Amino acid sequence: MNYLVRDLSNSIMKKLQSNKVVIIFGARRVGKTVLVKEILEQVKEPVLTLNGEDINVHDKLAIRSVENYKQILGSYKFLYIDEAQKIPEIGLKLKLMIDEIDGLKIIISGSSSFDIHKDAGEPLTGRKYSFNLFALSENEYNQVENSISKIDKVRERLVFGNYPELLHLPDREDKIDYLNEMVSSYLLKDILVYENIKNSQKIFNLLRLIAFQIGGEVSLQELGSQLGISKNTVEKYLDLLSKVFILHKVEGFSRNLRKEITKNSRWYFLDNGIRNAVIANFNPIESRNDIGALWENYMISERLKYQEYKRLSSNNYFWRTYEQQEVDWVEERDGSLFGYEFKWKEDKVKIPTQWKSAYPNASFEVINMDNFNNWLK
Repeated sequence: MNYLVRDLSNSIMKKLQSNKVVIIFGARRVGKTVLVKEILEQVKEPVLTLNGEDINVHDKLAIRSVENYKQILGSYKFLYIDEAQKIPEIGLKLKLMIDEIDGLKIIISGSSSFDIHKDAGEPLTGRKYSFNLFALSENEYNQVENSISKIDKVRERLVFGNYPELLHLPDREDKIDYLNEMVSSYLLKDILVYENIKNSQKIFNLLRLIAFQIGGEVSLQELGSQLGISKNTVEKYLDLLSKVFILHKVEGFSRNLRKEITKNSRWYFLDNGIRNAVIANFNPIESRNDIGALWENYMISERLKYQEYKRLSSNNYFWRTYEQQEVDWVEERDGSLFGYEFKWKEDKVKIPTQWKSAYPNASFEVINMDNFNNWLK
């Protein structure tokens, strides 16, 4: 399969404006560099490319002066910096360039959000456009898949996930090796580099516990007890895992605190393949007892891609009562509530009576293999 046009491409192209910075966030290996190269080919103007992991680039940009940056840029009016979060005080440096060098356009990308947000967020207020790039989406696969081939492909993606390089690895064992390497050498490395965290085993064990609790509320206190660390440390680790695009947090929805549970959150993996690598289970879905969790995790990660790429503003929650009635996914947008239940097979699901009673104007829909594609495009 050849390169797929990414859904973010057109949105980013529209934001390439003089004296503005486009920031592309995303986990390692989701295709940020390939996406930027495709965009720059469309721009058809000379681009100066720098790599934030190159210490020589750090030295060049260290002198924060307009004259220094003009000399570095020369005749270039377009600058691209990959792994920009590695460059100290990158936000202040970009602000100086954007404010003082007329007509300059800048794209930066990074595999972790916390350093760029910390260093570039405030200085670039009003000067930047931010985008999150994920692994390949179901809507992007529609370029090369029809309704018949998609069913088998989705079954495979529920197990191996959507990292672009997997498209070129037809062998099952190669895919397993790739994902194991991703977890051990790339994703966890991003966390350990920051905050001077040395105990990678605690992080990995935390991920394993989360992986077995997909679709359920997570108690930080219980996780801390199981791992032998404090609740605050668990909270810190989960925050880091979300900022390197491994996990996503979903909080409970409530407008009636007496009946509805909101204390604990739910956590989902942004890629099914990473989740399955963490628990060392790549068995096909026919022989698994966690297909419900796989489907729920997959649909939520795909919906997050849809919301980001369509620039859809939505507050996302789950909903559950003390009587065990629940709705897997709740979107609050445009002044309305939309409830969704995820079912792998087309099981008949009745709308929860307490949901219907508490929110009579809210919608309710079951998302399964028959209708998910329309929900995601």
